[in-house]
Amino acid sequence: MDYRKTNAANTTVVRDLEKLWAETGNIYETIAIMGKRANQISVDIKNDLSKKLAEFASYNDNLEEVFENREQIEISRYYEKLPKPTLMAVQEFMEGKTYYRNPAKDKEKMDL
Repeated sequence: MDYRKTNAANTTVVRDLEKLWAETGNIYETIAIMGKRANQISVDIKNDLSKKLAEFASYNDNLEEVFENREQIEISRYYEKLPKPTLMAVQEFMEGKTYYRNPAKDKEKMDL
């Protein structure tokens, strides 16, 4: 998923719980799925930001000189304005874009 093109809200939105757990049948399973996806999104964003900021890294051992790069500040501000990973994960789940499986349920189906 390209998190830059997400249509997730930037603020907290009240959601209907019945719509959230209707697909899995268990609210706790739904929350676990969305939590794991939020962690994946968070790691992806962090890695992307680290790569972009590494281009501006200075390898000088001089502590006296502090150099602020305008582009670096703009990149950081852009990532700060993105919706939170939890909001992105909820939006993905609501749109049906999240793939998940439950090995325990798969095993039960195979045993029958």
